[in-house]
Amino acid sequence: MRATKFIPTNEPVLDGKEKQYALDCFKRNWISAGGYYTEQLEKKFARYEGVEYAVTCSNGTAAIHLALAALGIGPGDEVIIPDFTIICSASMTILAGAKPVLVDVDRYWCIDPEKIEEKITSRTKAIMPVHMYGNPANMEPILRLAKKHNLYVIEDACAAHGAMVGKHKVGSMGHINCFSFYASKNMTSGEGGMVVTNDKKLAERARMLKSQAFEKPRFIHRMLGFNYRMTDLQSAIGLAQLEHLPKKVARRRKVAAIYTKLLQGSSDFELPSDPPWGKSTFWMYSLLVKQTFGRTRDEILDILPSKGVGCERFYTSMSQQPVFTKGGDARYPDVRGRYPVSHDIAPRGFYIPSGLGLTLAQQRYVVKSLLSLKK
Repeated sequence: MRATKFIPTNEPVLDGKEKQYALDCFKRNWISAGGYYTEQLEKKFARYEGVEYAVTCSNGTAAIHLALAALGIGPGDEVIIPDFTIICSASMTILAGAKPVLVDVDRYWCIDPEKIEEKITSRTKAIMPVHMYGNPANMEPILRLAKKHNLYVIEDACAAHGAMVGKHKVGSMGHINCFSFYASKNMTSGEGGMVVTNDKKLAERARMLKSQAFEKPRFIHRMLGFNYRMTDLQSAIGLAQLEHLPKKVARRRKVAAIYTKLLQGSSDFELPSDPPWGKSTFWMYSLLVKQTFGRTRDEILDILPSKGVGCERFYTSMSQQPVFTKGGDARYPDVRGRYPVSHDIAPRGFYIPSGLGLTLAQQRYVVKSLLSLKK
């Protein structure tokens, strides 16, 4: 059996005023950075998040680098990150001149607060919880630890727009926090990102750093910056997406609820769920395959696309990344520690089509195709 049309893991839904706002950019003859739509997106995204300041940038990776730079984190400093995360958590820390320090994750795939304190040293400057695959990290104990040890908290909410910790949106609790607007996210501008904070000085510093650290008079520089600007054309699309973000988050949760119902009769997979401290957006409906299924995760990934169903593997643990295991740079994380949860879920985890436009028939087909692979 094969789907009549390939079902990708995700694709954007552009069903609002994206085209209208983009065309207005052309009418205004302002498609580069710093225009009307950039200003509107920053103002309204800050309001959505419940924070004072929002600064657009070119992508989520740039947002992480800007956050680190705005805090003044650099050589000799350490930043605590989860072992199970995407590479930019580590690479941007290293690019800033600091060293990532790895901590294992909990059963919801986010950094485990109970394992953080033992990794704190006199060189630690920040904790970077990553809200993984839409799951919110357990922020309250993280914030308590940060306050106890006088550390910054940088939330990586790049894949969790709309996720909640209690009554707080992820990305609103740390000192400075990061979002991505890549095409697969809950809201997209094709590419793009945002740094948010309640600290005026951090916002001003991030805004300056993202644009070559220009000052007045122009072309006089007291520090080195980057070109991490987001265009007004991208901001126009992002603004249209933001207008429907609550609806998109609700839809993503509905897709997850349908999958969970369809899969609840199978005991061969560990299914995602909300953590006790909050609500996930289930950005990607992610599964952990058990030995009882009779096939490995990689075998599933090899076969399922032939049935017209997209799928993707989990991130590789930082402690198992070849670039770090071979060593060679003092800034690389120490990979000799034990990360049992991370090392368990990374090789077993994968996600299936999770797009906002999925039909019930498509979801049924995805599950039927997946279960047909059981040995």
